[in-house]
Amino acid sequence: MFVFYNPKGIGDVLIIPLKDGDRYDITHETTGPITKITNSHHEILGYNIFEASNHLELNEEGKITLTKRLLTQIKDLFTKNSLNDNLDFDLSPKFVVGYVTDKAGHENADKLSVCQVEVGGPEQLQIVCGAPNVDKDQKVVVAKVGAIMPSGLKIKPTELRGVASNGMICSREELGLPNDSKEKGIYVLENSYTVGEAFDV
Repeated sequence: MFVFYNPKGIGDVLIIPLKDGDRYDITHETTGPITKITNSHHEILGYNIFEASNHLELNEEGKITLTKRLLTQIKDLFTKNSLNDNLDFDLSPKFVVGYVTDKAGHENADKLSVCQVEVGGPEQLQIVCGAPNVDKDQKVVVAKVGAIMPSGLKIKPTELRGVASNGMICSREELGLPNDSKEKGIYVLENSYTVGEAFDV
């Protein structure tokens, strides 16, 4: 999960985005230095923490990975301001090394493959992939549900031609990496990578 801090461009504000929303359907509620942003359905879209450097230890700028330490500081700030919102965010990495254990043809689309992908631990994801070079026994980069691609696209559970897909197997281009290979398709990793480890984007 990422938060954003751009003191030169925006000011001393930590932005915590949680959910996409319609800019015409937004309500702000401010408690101390914390502004909670919600929509008409009372869903929390995010928070802005003003004068952030007075309340939090911020050693980076721009797009920042939300760590346990920073989250603890944010929770303490919420407690001091009597805000009891649930801040138990999922801090697990959203871009990880995956291993394709199985690949089958899609029953409704010739150019799509249905892949079973290990991403560490007991979790295994079913991902529908259209890349021509995806295959069984490959190590690949997986964007899990909740990941935000460099393009701004947020990965969500979906169905492709009637088959569930939970995540995306990524190409170098989608990851914003230089594309030296002439082969089109997903980024196939070397065996030295460990399944489940975070992949820095």
